Amino acid sequence: MKYSVDKNEKYILLTLEEDRLNSLMSPALKSELVIFNAEGFRNIILDLSHVDHIDSSGLSCLLTANRICQNSGGSFVLTGLKPTVEQLIGITQLDKSLKIVPTKEEAIDFVYMEELEREINKKD
Repeated sequence: MKYSVDKNEKYILLTLEEDRLNSLMSPALKSELVIFNAEGFRNIILDLSHVDHIDSSGLSCLLTANRICQNSGGSFVLTGLKPTVEQLIGITQLDKSLKIVPTKEEAIDFVYMEELEREINKKD
């Protein structure tokens, strides 16, 4: 599996450099996401701008990543969805439970806003 990673203080940005997120790719991606979370990255941004096709195991991988981030008090954000991937996520109604933003910059801003909101709520 090919990917690039940009680690920051508040988040990790993982760009999947594959054209498919399927049953061959999903276990490896899921493992990497779990490892990053275990390293203390509770906010994960997944850039799928290279992905043209996703299957049910890919969708399951996204849901797992969302759950592990939520369980650690963080956010899982998808960005760079191509129309075919976005359409499938919409058909399966996962767009109601996954956070999806158009660009990496917006995803980063989203994570910072969520972190700020968590800090404010913690003080209350």
